[in-house]
Amino acid sequence: MSWIDILSMVVALGASLIGGTFFAFSNFVMPGIARQPAASGIATMNAINVTVLNAGFLGAFMGTAILGLALVLAVLVAGGSLWAAAGALVYVIGTFGVTMAINVPMNNRLAKFEAESAQGAAYWSRYLRDWVRWNSIRSGAAMLATLLLMLSLMR
Repeated sequence: MSWIDILSMVVALGASLIGGTFFAFSNFVMPGIARQPAASGIATMNAINVTVLNAGFLGAFMGTAILGLALVLAVLVAGGSLWAAAGALVYVIGTFGVTMAINVPMNNRLAKFEAESAQGAAYWSRYLRDWVRWNSIRSGAAMLATLLLMLSLMR
C-alpha cells in the first residue's frame, strides 16, 4: 500500500463522516427544526451555526478539503489513481465549495434577523427550502467522493 493509498483512505473517511453529518441534517435535523415555530427554528439554527464552529467539525470538514487538495496534487505529481483525484475534487468542490459559496452566506443572512421578526419568518421558509436543497447536494457530493476514493483503492 502506497502513501497515496493511505491519503486516499483518510480523505475517504473524512468525506464519509461529513457526508453522513450533512445527510442527517437534510433527513431529520432540519425537518425536525422546521416543525417548530419560525422564531424557534431561527434561534435553533443560529445556535447550531455558532456551535458547529468547533475543532472536531472544522478539523474533519476543512481537514478533508486540505488533504483532498494534497491528494490531487500528489496524484498529478507522483502518479496514482485518477479515481482518487476525482473523488478529492468532488469533495472539495461539491462539499467544501458549496458550503462556502452557498450555505455559509445563507447562514450569515439568517443570523442578521431577529428570531421574532416578520422579516425573519418570511426568510425562514425560503431558507429551509434552499438550505436543505444545497445541503443535500453537498451530502451527495461527499458520498460520491467517498465512492470514488474507495474505487481508487480497489485493484
